[in-house]
Amino acid sequence: MTTRVLPQTQPVVSPRPLQLFHRVLMGGALLVLLGYFAVYVAFAANLIQFPFDYDQGEGFELVDTIMFSQGQWPYQDTDTFPFYSSNYPPLFHVIAAPFVWLFGPGYWYGRLLGFLGTLITAAAIGYAVYREGGSRTIGVLSALAFLASNTVYHIGPLFRQHMTMVMFETLAAVILARACDIPDQRQRRIALGLGLVAILCAGYTKQLAYATAGAACLFLFIRGPRRAIIWTAILGVIGGAIFLWLNIATNGQWWLQTISANVNEFYADQTIGLYRLWFSLHGFLIVPAALLVVYELYFSRLSFYSVWFIAAVANAALSGKWGAGDSYFATSIAAMCILSGIFAARSIRADWTFPDNYLTRGVIAPLRRAAPALAMIALIVVPLGYLGYARATLKMPTDGAFAPIATVLGLTPNADNNFYDSAGRIAGGYADIGHFTSQADIDAGWRIVERVRQAPGLVLSEEAAFTIYADRPVITNPTQLLNLWLNNQWDSSELVGMLENREFGLIVLRAQFYPTDVLIAIGQHYEQVDSIFMNGFDYLLWEPINPA
Repeated sequence: MTTRVLPQTQPVVSPRPLQLFHRVLMGGALLVLLGYFAVYVAFAANLIQFPFDYDQGEGFELVDTIMFSQGQWPYQDTDTFPFYSSNYPPLFHVIAAPFVWLFGPGYWYGRLLGFLGTLITAAAIGYAVYREGGSRTIGVLSALAFLASNTVYHIGPLFRQHMTMVMFETLAAVILARACDIPDQRQRRIALGLGLVAILCAGYTKQLAYATAGAACLFLFIRGPRRAIIWTAILGVIGGAIFLWLNIATNGQWWLQTISANVNEFYADQTIGLYRLWFSLHGFLIVPAALLVVYELYFSRLSFYSVWFIAAVANAALSGKWGAGDSYFATSIAAMCILSGIFAARSIRADWTFPDNYLTRGVIAPLRRAAPALAMIALIVVPLGYLGYARATLKMPTDGAFAPIATVLGLTPNADNNFYDSAGRIAGGYADIGHFTSQADIDAGWRIVERVRQAPGLVLSEEAAFTIYADRPVITNPTQLLNLWLNNQWDSSELVGMLENREFGLIVLRAQFYPTDVLIAIGQHYEQVDSIFMNGFDYLLWEPINPA
């Protein structure tokens, strides 16, 4: 037996002034989030035109893409020259590889793909909310809320695979959420197949998607154990066959570089700080998302979105690993936007049903008389929630075309290049990015490229762009070497020997993420001769010390 908070024949009729106020607040929320979207588009456009690394390691994503475009595996033996390998699955780089054939090496197409991936994800979120909640406006607000997240804003336009993974995960969630309810068996199988293909694509874009795969298998098991076992077996066989083929094709380097090398040291304080940051930025939407999970758990049936949200939030605990950060919360943010949007849409429509159980009789029934008032309160609370979320995620430049708005809002820069970020720097692992680049940054990058061109012999650069543009070989992927070194899986003797023999005419350092013995060899046999400031960082140029 199921009862409604309000009978279907007695719809809530809100006073006209309240309806008008609701529309004004909803329009305000929509306007603010559209303004954030404009900032995001401007940031993406600025970043797409920037020809150098913006975030540490983007250049090595480009190297991976170039290698795939040439029919080579980037999973190489790091014990021998040029000591290069990748620690990421191939799909994102394979998608970008045709751009290398057409345009040569460049950052713009990888960043464009990442940016477009976030737009597709936002569109899928909006569609899911509209399909489940019946409100186009809330669907649009949910889509814009995803793009307004500081985390999504930061990493969306980067030459990184993370947001492409989230895109595939979200598409899988939207497909699988209703796949089991399709009455036609053939269409149901097609939907299940497409959903699981999207999960495979997510997993072979980035390893972190295993949590979404687990959520999918659990959800299917809840809805039908026999069917879940069959489809999970299919997923496992296909995914396992691809994994085995990659490992054989790379002589075992696939396992070493993408699995073993990613077992990094864990910092509990970083995880705790990032969870605090996640809630402080997204709390206005996390609370309604969590409420919908509770409602489904006790009064309805768990949706895929709830299972996915729980899995994604739990998986974000890995953000405490060395090399991880707030990007690990991106999947949970997508699920959060869907759940909070559905909750908001149902609250406005008072579209809640409750089974006849002890909780309904003890908790819900006493509220039935207050239901009309609660429905009217929702007309105010829902848009205020989105406005509160907008305030919590405020970020924008404080100069140029944005200067008048920043002045009105009383914003002062708290990040590089006159940028304001509401998150500040309150947690270790939070990406200190999001600011716009300048022509001075571009000019500084080309000065480093010219120094690389003029250098005699080999050049060791911590960022790949300088050697790529100077038509020099890319030597090492420093963070990958460090990953392997920390796990006692890298023999540094050959590279250290080259440094001791002063075989590099120039070394370019930024974050100094090389293994410790490599940095020691650099310090003993090279000296810093220059420092060039670019994009908020000092790039240190080192040359060999002349032997006495």
